[in-house]
Amino acid sequence: MPPGGGGGGPMRDCEYSQISTHSSSPMESPHEKRRTAARRKWEVFPGRNKFFCNGRIMMARQTGVFYLTLVLILVTSGLFFAFDCPFLAVNITPAIPAVGGVLFFFVMGTLLRTSFSDPGVLPRATPDEAADLERQIDIANGTSSGGYRPPPRTKEVIVNGQTVKLKYCFTCKIFRPPRASHCSLCDNCVERFDHHCPWVGNCVGKRNYRFFYMFILSLSFLTVFIFAFVITHVILRSQQTGFLNALKDSPASVLEAVVCFFSVWSIVGLSGFHTYLISSNQTTNEDIKGSWSNKRGKDNYNPYSYGNIFTNCCVALCGPISPSLIDRRGYIQPDTPQPAAPSNGITMYGATQSQSDMAAATPLLQSEPSLTSDELHLSGKPGLGTPCASLTLGQPTPPSSMPNLAAEAALADILPLKEEHGGHQFLTPDEAPSPPRMLAAGSPLAHSRTMHVLGLASQDTLHEDSVRGLVKLSSV
Repeated sequence: MPPGGGGGGPMRDCEYSQISTHSSSPMESPHEKRRTAARRKWEVFPGRNKFFCNGRIMMARQTGVFYLTLVLILVTSGLFFAFDCPFLAVNITPAIPAVGGVLFFFVMGTLLRTSFSDPGVLPRATPDEAADLERQIDIANGTSSGGYRPPPRTKEVIVNGQTVKLKYCFTCKIFRPPRASHCSLCDNCVERFDHHCPWVGNCVGKRNYRFFYMFILSLSFLTVFIFAFVITHVILRSQQTGFLNALKDSPASVLEAVVCFFSVWSIVGLSGFHTYLISSNQTTNEDIKGSWSNKRGKDNYNPYSYGNIFTNCCVALCGPISPSLIDRRGYIQPDTPQPAAPSNGITMYGATQSQSDMAAATPLLQSEPSLTSDELHLSGKPGLGTPCASLTLGQPTPPSSMPNLAAEAALADILPLKEEHGGHQFLTPDEAPSPPRMLAAGSPLAHSRTMHVLGLASQDTLHEDSVRGLVKLSSV
């Protein structure tokens, strides 16, 4: 003990803290559980997008053309400010570099705002929502669950006296709202979808259309501005030293003039086209399809137009920006069901979803008839349609010794009951963990020695092996 009555002060700081083992499974540490619970929604986003800065930046997966856009703007503007502006500021006015700088920063700001934002992606339906919608479709079609059901296509709604068809999206499992469309490149339904622009590396929709329009409009002014003053620079130099000497003295001006000459026509034309669309309150998608063309009928008109060019422009450019519906930076709750997977059978959630759950929750994905628990039902035993059957590893299923018990033995081998055999436990489908497949404290799976949850492919393999074994036994 130290002198002065320290009373073991240094020893009191070195106390052991007990680690609670009741809230986690033997194979999961508290740090891993906390890290899993803190996952954000952008990490499991089902669309084909790229995210940066912890979900703050959202872009399409194909961004090569976007980088080309950046290089063209930066290189052309940089050469103009480095080689042309000093001469123009001395011989004409210092306002030329100032105006060029304002246009350049406005162009870059609107470009990045368009490219890095959510264009208005609609969230996909959860498995429960998709199943409920399909039940409503069954009732509307008047067909039973076992009969043939034609695929749902459209619904009709009235918008300002005009009939508008809502199409069903088989990927997102929703009826798309008016003016929404599914982007095949980003694999998302986008609200007020205009088009997918590879030059900005993102879709153009309800939430970023005004920034896209301001980008192409300001880029038109910047291109015309640079082209005009590059020609002015060359003309002033040619008056002093001759035309050929002027080209030799400023080769960067030649490159700027060539780039601006070939790009100004497309940029100015695109700006004029979107000015027409804004004045009539249309989208590029609607204009290309001719949705409100008079050729479709005399009574066909655009129900979204306010009848006034000034009002249409104010709504498109000055109206409030709607909030994002996908909440990409929000945290995933353990008991929150994940959105439905795409209709092509590819699960976009990694290990958080199984194809068997999606096939059970969304009957539209099943292209071939399959056996259900109602068709083959045994008392006290789960059916073949149960998606969460479980088996222990390392214990082979004993073969049946009596050929006349074929169906019952096959079901017993494939889907065992909840029994204990040598310290192992089995899960019934009712006790299987719900999405996103986080094991709750005290679950039977948390205390079993070795457990393996079978997917859809494993169930089919076991079923085929069991049938082959029964055929061999019956032949003997």
